[in-house]
Amino acid sequence: MKKIYKTLTVLFVLLFSISTVNAKTLTERLADGHKLRLGFGTAVPWAYAGDNGEALGFVNMIALTVLEEMGITEHETKVFEWSGLIPGINADRSDMITGGMYILKSRCANIDFSDPIGVFGDAMLVPKGNPKGINNYEDVIRTGAKLVTGTGFNTVEAAKKAGVPDSQMLLVEGEVGILAAMKAGRADAAVQTFFGAKEHEEKTGGAFEVTDPKLMPKETVNVVGIGFRKSDSKFRDAFNVALAKVLANPDKMLERAGKYGYDKAQLPPPDMTTEWACSTK
Repeated sequence: MKKIYKTLTVLFVLLFSISTVNAKTLTERLADGHKLRLGFGTAVPWAYAGDNGEALGFVNMIALTVLEEMGITEHETKVFEWSGLIPGINADRSDMITGGMYILKSRCANIDFSDPIGVFGDAMLVPKGNPKGINNYEDVIRTGAKLVTGTGFNTVEAAKKAGVPDSQMLLVEGEVGILAAMKAGRADAAVQTFFGAKEHEEKTGGAFEVTDPKLMPKETVNVVGIGFRKSDSKFRDAFNVALAKVLANPDKMLERAGKYGYDKAQLPPPDMTTEWACSTK
């Protein structure tokens, strides 16, 4: 009985120690010498991993520039499926998440966002020549076309809000799945970010083309932020302070992010705040 009691005591101490470590905030973990874990999905040119696992893409470049402003020069990369980004950070598998993550009310309920790092719109990817004349959700409904997009993408909510029935939607995993579905002829059009669609247009050598994002509903214009656990508000606030400094003097950030297509046109206007997006999007 005494042996069992000792075993239970050791087990209790071990479990308490593990829970204490997991309960630490990101600020505390970094102070203890742990590296920041940067999480992202594969979404070219927004965020993706290089051949050696390094963080590439313009959102990662912006995030790394801000972290350097904070004095943080080391990190680990954690690559997830897009739909696993928010569950992953809340399960303590990453510390901050990047990619083209629009700040939406539904996402604000589960994670905190930094101030916006850019403003972006969506577009349709269609076969060359746009044979069905699909430029927006109304055209999808009118033609009965099959529309593909990514599981967990903001475009799922946007399409349903516009009235696209489930029978006309095909949900796949991320940007790779979208392009595969289009190549296989499983969908007539894809809806994704303008940057993502342009990347697919270039990858396929002109087999597909990107529609004019101005023909999409105005409400599809969104702002992008960096995601954090709600328990890491202190770190998020410090990140925002550094982000403001970077945006006030953006030359270094634009040089790094510009290699992936980000330019001054994407800089967020003052009135499109995180609070605005969380309440209206």
